[in-house]
Amino acid sequence: MKIAIIGTGNLGSSVAKGLIKNNNFTSLYLSDKNTAHLEAYKNIENVTVTTDNVMAVKNSEMVIFALQPGHINSVLENVASVITGNHVVISVAAGVDLARIEGIIGADKNIIRVMPNTAISIGKSMTCISANKKAQDKVAIAQEIFNQLGVTMVIPEELVQAATVICASGIAFWMRLVRATTQGAIQLGFEAEQAHELATQTCFGAASLLIESGRHPEQEIDRVTTPSGCTIEGLNAMEHQGLSSALIQGIVASFEKINQIKKN
Repeated sequence: MKIAIIGTGNLGSSVAKGLIKNNNFTSLYLSDKNTAHLEAYKNIENVTVTTDNVMAVKNSEMVIFALQPGHINSVLENVASVITGNHVVISVAAGVDLARIEGIIGADKNIIRVMPNTAISIGKSMTCISANKKAQDKVAIAQEIFNQLGVTMVIPEELVQAATVICASGIAFWMRLVRATTQGAIQLGFEAEQAHELATQTCFGAASLLIESGRHPEQEIDRVTTPSGCTIEGLNAMEHQGLSSALIQGIVASFEKINQIKKN
């Protein structure tokens, strides 16, 4: 697959790293108005670094627009004339719906919304996919690409905003929980590096248990809590301080914000 990534900020670079790690392309164009941060990619076989979006699109079959919502209109308008019905156009711009993209390049184009998270750079992304009517038969192509960079889920477009909060913003939410656990471990006497390893490996183990067992979180919690024990004491103290409520409120606040971005 000939792939172009337009916009190589944090997310675009993460997608590029994942594709390169898996050698998942026949050619890869990385296009950005400033290519100074792309020096390391210039010597990689079949990777071209450029500032020319039109050239990148012309030489690709799949074009991934990894742009900020405020920038995507002008970039799409600039390349619209060279996007054909054979292209698969993928947008990872938060809050930019399919109708907005169709309004610029045409509803007769294959357009797919993809919402990965930054774990895509290590092949561990939870990526949600939604497509316009024309691109329904192209969804499998997007899945093939992004399944090599983690796990994908095809969802209705009306759930993409929520998926952005849970999966993309969710990376930051989980990082904050890991940081808090690390701080707690330091307070209990561990060195910072030890505390960090304890927190991250325990978080990884918890997620792995749920994925591999298929059990509900409460079932796993029951396996580690004992009557009058330290685990239930800690859990209850956290809930008294509003742990679950704070997480849910944060998710809802993030969802309300992304809906504001969409309206603007």
